[in-house]
Amino acid sequence: MTSNRSLIAIDLGTSSIKGAVVDPDRMRLEHIHHLPFPEPIPGLPPLFCEIDPGQIVSAVSDLIRALLPQAANCAGLVLCGQMGGLVLTTISGVPLSNYISWRDQRLLMRPPAGAGTYFDLLFQRLSPDERRQLGNEVRPGLPLSYLFWLLQKNQMPASEAFAATLTDFVLARLCGSTPAMELTQATGALNLETLNWHYDVFSKLGLQQVRWPILRGLREPVGRLEIAGLSLPCYAPVGDHQCALAGAFIGPQELSLNISTGSQASLLTPRLELGNYQTRPFFDNQFLNTITHIPAGRSLNVLLGLLGELAAAQQIRLDDPWSYIQQATSAVADTDLAVDLAFFPSPVGERGAISNISEGNLTVGQLFYAAFRNMADNYQACALRLSPKRDWHTLVFSGGLAQKLELLRTMIVARLGCDYRLCASTEDTLLGLLALALVVSGQAPSVAAAIETLRSREHELV
Repeated sequence: MTSNRSLIAIDLGTSSIKGAVVDPDRMRLEHIHHLPFPEPIPGLPPLFCEIDPGQIVSAVSDLIRALLPQAANCAGLVLCGQMGGLVLTTISGVPLSNYISWRDQRLLMRPPAGAGTYFDLLFQRLSPDERRQLGNEVRPGLPLSYLFWLLQKNQMPASEAFAATLTDFVLARLCGSTPAMELTQATGALNLETLNWHYDVFSKLGLQQVRWPILRGLREPVGRLEIAGLSLPCYAPVGDHQCALAGAFIGPQELSLNISTGSQASLLTPRLELGNYQTRPFFDNQFLNTITHIPAGRSLNVLLGLLGELAAAQQIRLDDPWSYIQQATSAVADTDLAVDLAFFPSPVGERGAISNISEGNLTVGQLFYAAFRNMADNYQACALRLSPKRDWHTLVFSGGLAQKLELLRTMIVARLGCDYRLCASTEDTLLGLLALALVVSGQAPSVAAAIETLRSREHELV
């Protein structure tokens, strides 16, 4: 690629679709745009969450057109996004179904006969070895789970269909090409021991007729987007989790704690080490051992909702409750109030609680102090699950809550007892796509090399 050429980067998130112009020559991330992600289709049964795939493609196309005038000599498109969900497509990317979001919980429905849920049926059909080979990623929200449900309900298309995730569907639809993805996007259906689709599991579940996206490397375009008189190469979409960690500039022996609405603890490893955690492919033939869905912002919002309800009853506006919460918690030295934030299914429980309440301790400061303490305890437990020997020397904090809540960081560091660094930007996925742009442009031989280059210029990038 010639110099002074930029790429368009797209992050297909859950609440918004973000785009930016990434310049690998100047190592800059510019012209950041956001569009709201289309709303779920109304009137569906409880537990269902589907979105019109045409609306998603239109939104992405609009975002690309808005960014093109700022993308000098545009040399292509790099993309990351939601790793779960399912769109059934034809070989050329034409949708055969709605987008079933990773938020959809239909697997928790009960079948007409037998005990348990549809997910229980799926889980029980796979052996412990098969579940480990899938990276311990057998759970609702992933393509394999929805395919199993559709088969049980006799709702699979009559003809052969591709099981695409959202990002590879969007790219295939834009380019009129066969769905394709990079390994990091292939969560929950990949045999990590062979780094290919787990066809034995597909056959065991009766899904042998389903076709799967082509697995491609980072540097190889998987289609071309014809737009505004240009023919842009489009590179294989990658997983947003791994892309965000690349944008947090994670390195060897660094424990990543991403704390925002959702939360994960993650540790890189140069070889496959399956254990009591999830394992995902990472860039440069590495693997990522991770624990996801740790209670964080979503659970704290439950507490905020209670306070907001009281405020609404008194017609009081809570424009920025976090400023008050930070002030209130900073005045608390300790509390005997106990909070368990597992208000949703998580690796640390499925039922939360506020306990040991006394007349004097149920205050905003003590409530959130106890909540932060519970979060710190959870991160310590998850970190030790990932590496009982504490094979890390630095914590890497990323995500909006990690940046906002100094007290929470202090509590976590006290438990894990090591140095830490805080990411300079909340645009970690877009910075990760900038790292990938350095690789596809030939300016970095690997993602690890791109990360090191960008990390040395961290405060200049956005």
